[in-house]
Amino acid sequence: MSQAEQSSTAERREAHHLRRGSLGVLGISFFVISAAAPLTAMAGGAPVAMLLGNGAGIPAAYVLISLLLLVFSVGYTAMARHHTSTGAFYSYVSRGLRQPAGGAAAWIALLGYNAMQIGLYGLFGAAATGFLADQFGWDLPWWLVTLIAMAVIAVLGYRQVDLSVKVLSVLVAAEFLIVLILDVAIAVKGGQGGGAPLTLEPFSWSALTSGSLAIALLFNAASFIGFEATTIYSEEARDPRRTVPRATYVAVLTIGLFYSVTTWLMVNGQGPDSLVGFLGDLKPDPTAFLFVLSDTYIGGALTTIMTLLFATSVFAALLAFHNAVARYLFALGREGLVPERLGRTHKVHLSPHAGSISQTALAVVIVAIFAITGQDPVLALFTWLTQLGTLAIITLMALASFAVVAFFLRHPDLDHNRLRTFVAPTAGGIATAAVAIYAASQFGLLIGNEDSVLSWLLPALIVVAAVAGVLSAFVLRARDPQLYAVMGRHRGDA
Repeated sequence: MSQAEQSSTAERREAHHLRRGSLGVLGISFFVISAAAPLTAMAGGAPVAMLLGNGAGIPAAYVLISLLLLVFSVGYTAMARHHTSTGAFYSYVSRGLRQPAGGAAAWIALLGYNAMQIGLYGLFGAAATGFLADQFGWDLPWWLVTLIAMAVIAVLGYRQVDLSVKVLSVLVAAEFLIVLILDVAIAVKGGQGGGAPLTLEPFSWSALTSGSLAIALLFNAASFIGFEATTIYSEEARDPRRTVPRATYVAVLTIGLFYSVTTWLMVNGQGPDSLVGFLGDLKPDPTAFLFVLSDTYIGGALTTIMTLLFATSVFAALLAFHNAVARYLFALGREGLVPERLGRTHKVHLSPHAGSISQTALAVVIVAIFAITGQDPVLALFTWLTQLGTLAIITLMALASFAVVAFFLRHPDLDHNRLRTFVAPTAGGIATAAVAIYAASQFGLLIGNEDSVLSWLLPALIVVAAVAGVLSAFVLRARDPQLYAVMGRHRGDA
């Protein structure tokens, strides 16, 4: 390719951009909190983490994970003040650890976020069909309601981002409100069904280290996935160098405080001493725990509303992850790591419509495969893919932390605070890398079958994605050296 042709290609790619200045701190925070799906985490993830992890010590484990993410955020937001790109973790790794590592991060991100998003369709199908069967007597196949939700999400993802924010703001506010009502009821009436004083025992060292703390930390870390969204939307943010760091801290502190307090009250509501035994009695559906507490403390009517909001909570997470995947595809298409067409925006909505359509098409194919082969939407589709997505994104967090260190070592003049640029990101990188390694070694337990071939095959997909990403970077270098040279750079970066 001649130099003139390369310049023309670069100019054509840069002509496509997202709707700038459309998101503030709260708007970006909603995307992060929606991806974390607070009601889904408390109804779905927390009871399983209590049963398989450290039981009554789950609130303390949430505090520990929140502190880890705050340490990670120090370096992450320090770099965000000097670097803005929809590619987020991918672009951080490209800038810090160079282009081949950036290519690996790009493909790991595509694998992780697609796995999370498509896996959640299984949970949504089960939650929605369960609600419709209980309330209306409609016996619908899970894949049918899933396809309907997929169509709605496809429309929202195709249009401009502020429409998605409006939808998410309503859903997130509703799910927060219903759980807060239950929290207040337990706090006012007391523990163990009412009448018993609340205890701080769940925050004690003995509670934290009981059972399997490692498994608890892994499940709790999964509750924060979607954390990267603060930088994914940086090109659409108002004053991103201030908005993104603020949104990051708002999201982590809000989610961490909410999870820690709510699980503390859940433990008290049942009673720390009888918690694990009670959850064992709920098998094979420990997710019913929150709804049992709701029946006890706030009555059947509000429990019915909570079951509906459980489904809408999963829908909100689906929409947030769909938007994240579409923007990743847009960033990578603009930079030449995937087909250029994916790096184009809609003429009217300025949305990454091509990436949105591609993500929807992939989701249809995967859901169809699971439906045709008769796989369980929760035990198979949801569990397998979301655990894979969690492992992939934790791996990305470790790479991003080390990339922050490398970036500031090359640009020491940008920030002279060593705590922000070296100490915190190094500590965050080591901690998240340790979590990722442990998660990979225990993957069979995480998906509920230690003897399954999937216990090593699914984690191996991350290695395959990394190799494919490195190769895509080398292909780009051979095809378009100019585009390769600016991988991960956007909007006046250093």
